[in-house]
Amino acid sequence: MTEMAVDSLDVLRRRTSAKWRTYPGDVLPLFVAEMDYPLAPPVARAMIERIEASDVGYVSGPGPVGPAFAGFAQRRWNWDLDPEDVRTTTDVSVAIVETLRQVLEPGDEVIITPPVYPPFFDLPLEAGGKIREVPLLQDDAGWALDLDGLERAFAAGAKALLLCNPHNPLGLVHPKETLDAVARLAAKYGATVVSDEIHAPLVYSAQDFTPFLSVSDEARAHGVCVTAASKGWNIAGSKCALMIASAPETRLLLDEMPEEVGFRTSILGLHGTTAAYAEGDEWLDGVLAVLASNRELLHELLAAELPGVGYRMPDASYLAWLDLRALGWGEDPAAYALDKARVALEPGLKFGTSGADYARLNFACSPDVLEEAVHRLGSAVAG
Repeated sequence: MTEMAVDSLDVLRRRTSAKWRTYPGDVLPLFVAEMDYPLAPPVARAMIERIEASDVGYVSGPGPVGPAFAGFAQRRWNWDLDPEDVRTTTDVSVAIVETLRQVLEPGDEVIITPPVYPPFFDLPLEAGGKIREVPLLQDDAGWALDLDGLERAFAAGAKALLLCNPHNPLGLVHPKETLDAVARLAAKYGATVVSDEIHAPLVYSAQDFTPFLSVSDEARAHGVCVTAASKGWNIAGSKCALMIASAPETRLLLDEMPEEVGFRTSILGLHGTTAAYAEGDEWLDGVLAVLASNRELLHELLAAELPGVGYRMPDASYLAWLDLRALGWGEDPAAYALDKARVALEPGLKFGTSGADYARLNFACSPDVLEEAVHRLGSAVAG
């Protein structure tokens, strides 16, 4: 598949998800991480089959999703994992909290690396921990994890690192060498790395992505992967996430979770997720082709209408991290964009204090919508 149909705005506005119900109808919603594309046929079919069979009860365990994910991981990233190492729960946020609950004592510190996905500031607190920020480093070459900063945090007693891999909102794909260094630090200080890999299917060059657990024996001994099909196949509301552990020590963390953690998985989500990983490659490749075109289009549109805006094309995901300082719209430019341009962006400050003067834009839409959104932003500057 090389082309992907995009629903019209009239069709999209019939959806009841947060993207289409948060703002009035005159606003172009480019904020929350939902895509505007029709559901993958294998995913829709799998869910409909369960409904037609009146099979909407409680899940009986991970069942077919482990082999499906293992097959996808091997095809996509050359990652060989045991399907028996896969467990499920409702979503990645729950997976993070429940994993951290297994490794933290009350008050233990968890490292996060802002600017980063906003719930990362809250999930460690829900698990009984505290936050220690080790911001990403930025220079002309781009963004990177601060390995020296991570070591200082581990040496000071931090018990876990909440890793975003690939990193939201930057679309940063961490190099294998960096992940190997992180694994060695975790081993040195006896810490746990919880690697959120929900955006991994949306890496534009799959060979560039390295699953954390594939890096080394140290990574497997000290790491837990949490992921889902929810971003890659746009099924966040179906409520099925995966937790993967590939060493005796980390398997024990998953095995000791309350039974209810797995029991909360949606049976529709389980079967939709299985279909996504087992049969959804062609659809995913079509989406990635559209997104690759859109990230280039966004670069062209910004250069033409908002030349002062900083934008580094992401290596993964459909999220653009925009440096809007040159526009003079204040530390929360998303508020100005909503008021003056009727374009909803995700406020940069949600991603940490380093997000002041930034905003995140979702370009998983039609080219026409993207063009209109940037034109509106440009008109707000001119006005």
